[in-house]
Amino acid sequence: MKFDTPANTNPIDQMKVIGQPKDRVEGKLKTTGTATYAYEQQASVSPPAYGYVVGSSISKGRITSIDSSEARQASGVIAVVTHENAGQLDRGEFYVDRALAGPQVDHYHQAVAIVVAQTFEQARAASALLRVYYVREPGAYDLAAQRASATTPAPGAFGPPPQTAIGDFDGAFKEAAFTLDGRYSTPDHAHAMMEPHATIAQWQGEKLTLWTSIQQINWGVRDLAKTLGISKDNIHVISPYIGGGFGGKGTILCDAVLASLAARAAGRPVKVALPRPLMFNNLTHRPATIQRIRLGANTDGTLTAIGHESWSGNLRGGRTEAATASTRTLYAGANRMTRLYLAQLDLAEGSAMRAPGEAPGMMALEIAMDEMAEKLGMDPVKFRVLNDTQVDPEQPDRPFSQRQLVECLTTGADRFGWATRTPLPGKQLHDGWYIGMGMASASRGAPTTKSGARVRLDRKGLVTVETDMTDIGTGSYTIIAQTAAEMLGVEMDKVIVNLGDSRFPESSGSGGQWGAASSTAGVYAACVKLREVIAAKLGLDPAKTEFIDGYVRDGSKNLRLAEATRDGDLLAEDVMEFGDLAKQYAQQTFGAHFVEVGVNAATGEIRIRRQLAVCAAGRILNPKTARSQIIGGMTMGAGAALMEEMIVDHRLGFFVNHDLAGYEVPVHADIPHQEVIFLDEVDPYATPLKAKGVGELGISGAAAAIANAVYNATGIRVRDYPITLDKLIDHLPAVG
Repeated sequence: MKFDTPANTNPIDQMKVIGQPKDRVEGKLKTTGTATYAYEQQASVSPPAYGYVVGSSISKGRITSIDSSEARQASGVIAVVTHENAGQLDRGEFYVDRALAGPQVDHYHQAVAIVVAQTFEQARAASALLRVYYVREPGAYDLAAQRASATTPAPGAFGPPPQTAIGDFDGAFKEAAFTLDGRYSTPDHAHAMMEPHATIAQWQGEKLTLWTSIQQINWGVRDLAKTLGISKDNIHVISPYIGGGFGGKGTILCDAVLASLAARAAGRPVKVALPRPLMFNNLTHRPATIQRIRLGANTDGTLTAIGHESWSGNLRGGRTEAATASTRTLYAGANRMTRLYLAQLDLAEGSAMRAPGEAPGMMALEIAMDEMAEKLGMDPVKFRVLNDTQVDPEQPDRPFSQRQLVECLTTGADRFGWATRTPLPGKQLHDGWYIGMGMASASRGAPTTKSGARVRLDRKGLVTVETDMTDIGTGSYTIIAQTAAEMLGVEMDKVIVNLGDSRFPESSGSGGQWGAASSTAGVYAACVKLREVIAAKLGLDPAKTEFIDGYVRDGSKNLRLAEATRDGDLLAEDVMEFGDLAKQYAQQTFGAHFVEVGVNAATGEIRIRRQLAVCAAGRILNPKTARSQIIGGMTMGAGAALMEEMIVDHRLGFFVNHDLAGYEVPVHADIPHQEVIFLDEVDPYATPLKAKGVGELGISGAAAAIANAVYNATGIRVRDYPITLDKLIDHLPAVG
């Protein structure tokens, strides 16, 4: 099916199941511990052996030799795989990091070996007996120090163009009545998902089966085939349950590659789970940024110049952090400029993490907007409303398909009690705490991508959906079940959803905030085809049939759905492909964040008191799972604002706090009351369901709202995240 014209009225609009706050269909499995994650799967050939990955102890250099003799003789050891016996390895198409170092070492904890033994404990013990000899080489580990050598990257498949220019930015900025020229920085962030990267690999002849934790099944098959130099047809990837990803499990990483190599060397299935310290330095992360934002405005507050430059670093060939993404579309302004710069660093690969681009970019942009509002003497909400646009600022003839940013801002201000805010900072002191309010706009792209599904109706009246879509804790199982139930007129308990298997039709996968909108559209397409098959089997007109409460109706005819399967199961499969609507209409999700904080007048301790997010993101397929996504993003925004920072040792080139003890993330005690409001919205230009994704909207802008609230509370403007008490304590207002 091709989606190239706006959606008309269709069965989804009944909203008997779609749009309802249904419980997660897999919720009981997860809460009872019976959902099988990657490391808990059972290989079918023989009991598995265990692999332990050894990371490099240097950050840059080369391996001169590896002595594995003692490790190979250790109790229970079956095999040791290094670059010396692994064979030729390539890299996939998404990540640039090599899964196995040798002889060159590109970054600290890059895998140099995997030790395979009968038990995990034996493999771990033997790994300590491996002797790896290195020659160190000078490396680059400090983004600020490498900033001058950064270059403009080539355009890539993901993210905005590296440079954009509309009008005369330099001239408009020079002539503006009010100007702001601000520098901001965000640190390296870790995904810190609960489930570690884990894989079980099993060979049967030339056929390789992987049970692994991965967000994009199709990318995984593609990249593993390229890395190992084998046919995609010989790879079977299974990933039914994933304990969090946030972009860090986009495609295969070293656990999958090394498990495959180890299983081949051992001649039996091998289990691999990366220890938490190895995950921080071996795998991908959100890279640090240094950003410069320049704004120019007339005396009435109208923006006339918007400039955003951002520097980030990565391994050779890696991508830049696309921090200018939201700046290109969020506000009006006739004269605009964005530039991205990329420095080469010898740290672990920087790559996608929840809302790549928008999350760190809006951490800077939305502080700058608050600073500019203060210069103008304007309310921050009114300043943003004044500079709204209903067309793409870079392409004025391209309207937004839906854009309710102003409604999000005004609804949030009213609901949060913004009118009670004291505009002058540092003026509200209650019981030893300075109280402040802050806000920020939110914006995140609403892309869609090709997605397929297979739907079966059996003699019991059960509907089974199969697609290789994944569920990373986002509710994919549930919204897909809701889609099929709505389309075929049955209750959700009549729908079985099978996900995460490369033998199922290829879907969008989970990532980029495209998963929900795309995968449900693929299920919609398959259900349309199955409806046609059912109608034909019952001798009804497919164009006139209605599927309601387990019946198929055509005028006066009213037949039970199960009657269509009297001769056997009925099956349909289709793919949703998207046309040019996204080129004709700018497609985004929008929101507004409001936050109240307290800052201790004596210690500088920051406590979030309450958070509100107002979101406009197309039709909300399930308010319960969607709210869960938004509050999860708000919580991650709180972490980014106040505590999350991977500390780089600039001498030795590694992330020092590489575990969940040293890398702080928000816990329950850090998070107060959170409220989420979804505005009524359908977007017929987005998908047949008129829906968009919400998984990354909740984090976009959330950190800046907290930063602005801290400023309102104390009068201290912190432009370098995270906002820790040491950056406040020497500058707090005097209590008297």
